[in-house]
Amino acid sequence: MAVEDLIGRRPVDIKVDEIAGYIKGKRVLVTGAGGSIGSELCRQIVQFSPAELIMLDHDETGLQQTQISITGRGLLAGRDTVLASIRDGAALQEIFQDRCPEVVFHAAALKHAPLLQQYPVEAWKTNVLGTLNVLRAAERSGVSHFVNISTDKAANPTTALGHSKRVAEKLAAWMAGQTGRKFVSVRFGNVMGSRGSMLPLFTEQIRVGGPVTVTDPDVTRFFMTIPEACQLVIQAGAIGRGGEVMILDMGEPVKILDVAQRMIAMSGKKVDIIYTGLRPGEKLHEELVGTGELDERPLHPKISHTRAHEQDPAGLDLNVWLARCEAEQGLDIESIPDDEADEPGESIRAAAS
Repeated sequence: MAVEDLIGRRPVDIKVDEIAGYIKGKRVLVTGAGGSIGSELCRQIVQFSPAELIMLDHDETGLQQTQISITGRGLLAGRDTVLASIRDGAALQEIFQDRCPEVVFHAAALKHAPLLQQYPVEAWKTNVLGTLNVLRAAERSGVSHFVNISTDKAANPTTALGHSKRVAEKLAAWMAGQTGRKFVSVRFGNVMGSRGSMLPLFTEQIRVGGPVTVTDPDVTRFFMTIPEACQLVIQAGAIGRGGEVMILDMGEPVKILDVAQRMIAMSGKKVDIIYTGLRPGEKLHEELVGTGELDERPLHPKISHTRAHEQDPAGLDLNVWLARCEAEQGLDIESIPDDEADEPGESIRAAAS
């Protein structure tokens, strides 16, 4: 089945090759390079002739698979692959000082919402403090373009995942304000075919004869393809202004039930669908633009520009953040002021331990 049949629209062509000149001849570093988004980013970046592509991840197998997809070899013996965790700030500082990247795409993150609801501190350590580590290393080594990959769950967040990515957007905006450089974020909906996404899950459930699990018959989500997502990331580095959040217009939201039914029909099998219920903090309908955020499209009709509030890392407080995550499960997020999320508190060093 063609992807446009699943997501209800043709993939957007944003002509990234016309504006990706900031990559040519530059040293480019990608965090999370072993993941589905990070690996596709690497494959697209090499087409724009960077001086050097530095692929960083803590997943050695993922790194090898990305290297194979680009070079045809998986020797892991060159300087193109770097094994490190974004939780290790000291290691990142050494890597950035040694390799001196000029452009950074930050794709490394924890992203499974139900699991992070059970272990929110892990979301904090990776998505918040890990992002801060990458931002600080980028600032100190003189990175000129920094693109932080976010999620639509950061718009009016109700889950630990959404809240952690929301703070990451604010930290990127703060660093943009501190440096005057192009530090921006890109907000995605669901990415078709990415690891852990709905498409491979439904495919496997159908393969084994079902049942296919859908949380609610009315639940909807925004969808984009992996190439679309990565094109937007690259374009954001060119057209985004420091502190902005870029959002792709992904058309109308798609009913998950419709996708499941289409995939079952295409398989030719008789497979049951069961409803498992929305999980804690999970929305029936996702949003792309949060309450009070602008939706401006000054440069491309399919790309919105909004701004994130700046978050000084000195004001990060794990306990305040955890309390907010817990309090907002199932609540109307619009009723809670956004600036209550990140009040000053105890040192973030204690939270990282």
